[in-house]
Amino acid sequence: MKLHDVKVYPSKVPLKREDQLAWKISGVAADKVAVEKPVTEMIINRIIDNASVAVASVNRRPVISARGMALGHPRAGKLGDGATVFGAAAKQTVSPEWAAWANGTAVRELDMHDTFLAADYSHPGDNIPPVLAVAQTVGKSGRDLIRGIATGYEIHIDLVRAICLHEHKIDHIAHLCPAQAAGIGTLLNLKQDVIYQAVQQAVHTSFTTRQSRKGEISSWKAYAPAHAGKLAIEAVDRVMRGEGAPSPIYEGEDSVVAWMLNGPKAHYQVPLPQLGEPKRSILDSYTKEHSAEYQSQALIDLAFRMREKIKDFEAIQKIVIHTSHHTHYVIGTGANDPQKMDPKASRETLDHSIMYIFAVALQDGTWHHVNSYAPNRAGRVDTLRLWHKIETTEDKEWTRRYRATDPNELAFGARIEIFLKDGSKIVDEMRVANAHPLGAKPFTRPDYIRKFEILTDGIITTRESNRFLEAVQNLPSLKAGELHQVHVALPAASLTVAKPGIF
Repeated sequence: MKLHDVKVYPSKVPLKREDQLAWKISGVAADKVAVEKPVTEMIINRIIDNASVAVASVNRRPVISARGMALGHPRAGKLGDGATVFGAAAKQTVSPEWAAWANGTAVRELDMHDTFLAADYSHPGDNIPPVLAVAQTVGKSGRDLIRGIATGYEIHIDLVRAICLHEHKIDHIAHLCPAQAAGIGTLLNLKQDVIYQAVQQAVHTSFTTRQSRKGEISSWKAYAPAHAGKLAIEAVDRVMRGEGAPSPIYEGEDSVVAWMLNGPKAHYQVPLPQLGEPKRSILDSYTKEHSAEYQSQALIDLAFRMREKIKDFEAIQKIVIHTSHHTHYVIGTGANDPQKMDPKASRETLDHSIMYIFAVALQDGTWHHVNSYAPNRAGRVDTLRLWHKIETTEDKEWTRRYRATDPNELAFGARIEIFLKDGSKIVDEMRVANAHPLGAKPFTRPDYIRKFEILTDGIITTRESNRFLEAVQNLPSLKAGELHQVHVALPAASLTVAKPGIF
């Protein structure tokens, strides 16, 4: 890996294209370096992971709406022309940007796929839907798809390592969209100068605010990465026709860095693979075992452990969660969002409330992607009492470990103190979730398959489940035009139809 300096330059001091971050990103995307076997295997795991949560959410309202919009943009009804939509028949293909829209929403809806955390936040599995949609549409092979996804993960994670968006209240899809565009560029074997323009357009159009994750959180949280995927496909399509984009998008006088991030005096250092260096960053990411924001994963596991020491939940006086800056200010009481303490809040709000999540996990000793958020569950009087006894506080040591680059130091958990009314207290801590690569039970292929089978049980047939799992595990051998097999269809007439709109 090589560190690349990113600074702002006035227009009167032109920055050579070769020195621009977007050009360096496009160089990584254009590099035809082979994908290593562990990376290929992890890509297969993450495709299975995405399909798990997409199928589980297939008849949830946001996904129904996104699918309805996508199906309003059909392509010829034959395999090899257009892209598939989760749930629909494989031959019911649509324009790729709309498939990315529908499938990206389905993947993100339950907040239960992969994550990478560093200077900023990310769900790099969001790179898969647009790259797969384009691959299906143009008839690429399984190996082509693997190369494209490896690039998407690499660029996304490298940007997240270096450039903080949330401190400026910019939503994290601003790092996702250029990664998606780069991944599509790799998939299509585009020249570096074409990918360069696509990356710049993707950056320019994807900078949005974090209001999407503040206060009463709406379904846009699921749509945001899908929108990025749609923008990325449109960016690549446009520049393939010879068009350009705002340049230099990162370093210019009126660029995103100059006006939306650290300003004219900014200095970032972005790590990227050198020419010929394999793209391995997907191996640094991690998936979720529980359907909730990533910082809650270890705390859910910790709640399961701590509940064994509690005989009576009514005997609890208060609970203090000592944790990182991110956990405290984004999903904790440091956010100062009253909605996070409201039993009538949206599901999207509750899965970003560690107070609610810890209370339910402590009481139930289990976590379910639907039942744990049901209105009757959130509204239980005893849960409300416990929920409102929980507070978070930033612990500088947990913040330091959250940002650590040494795997032995890295931590996304917390230390929890449960104060009882008799004056005693229960204290425990957990560094990372059980499913994390450094956790007690790291996820491997059988765990991804088990997650798929659990989340899709009763929704798809056993025959379809087996067919999909066989196809995706054979991904490197799928020939050009066979990627429509990387799809999951529901039985006929089992898909809920969306309300009418314009399309």
